[in-house]
Amino acid sequence: MSGTPLRAVIADDQALVRTGFGMILAADGIEVTAEAADGAEAVAAVRRTRPDVVLMDIRMPEMDGIEATRRILADGGPDGARVIILTTYDLDHYVYAAMTAGASGFLLKDVSPEHLVAAVRMVQSGDALLAPAITRRLIERFAQPDEVKAASLHRDLSGLTPRELEVLRLLATGLSNAELAERLVLSPTTVKTHIGRILSKLDLRDRVQAVILAYETGLIAPGGGV
Repeated sequence: MSGTPLRAVIADDQALVRTGFGMILAADGIEVTAEAADGAEAVAAVRRTRPDVVLMDIRMPEMDGIEATRRILADGGPDGARVIILTTYDLDHYVYAAMTAGASGFLLKDVSPEHLVAAVRMVQSGDALLAPAITRRLIERFAQPDEVKAASLHRDLSGLTPRELEVLRLLATGLSNAELAERLVLSPTTVKTHIGRILSKLDLRDRVQAVILAYETGLIAPGGGV
């Protein structure tokens, strides 16, 4: 490996989880800059050490992972740390709340060492960890009509072109870039360009946030389709 090592903070109220994850990351050359046993410690650790990625337990004392995620992302801006949520259940309403707060994805705590390392590197590079289809399941199960209506008041899709709206709508149904390219008869490179412009115009971190926004604005309805 070359260049500056990727840096991570691990926040979990179980010392065994922190130690185990830390050993896995360190073995792959990822520097663990700090550990935290609750959300408040996590926020302080991120402010102090400025990591690239935070592994964030969602249920912790003092301050939970959702509030800690909000504070970390508010502090860091577009170039700040990216947050991966740690959870025991893949369909957990806390996960949905964390995703809307800006987390880039989630991992189950029984994740394999290889998947853990790959996930941290993927998120740090700017990719979303969570498949859009899984995001859609979370939203369909946990999004409430009042939440969607309130969120849509603060979002504006008018800056998107008709083609970008079409890409966003299909993205929210769970299609991959390759599937989008086939559906729209475009090259994969062109699809990536469209997605990049959508994220930039809407000030979104990744495609996970784009999927959530498509539901929040009513572009696509929970339980519905395009």
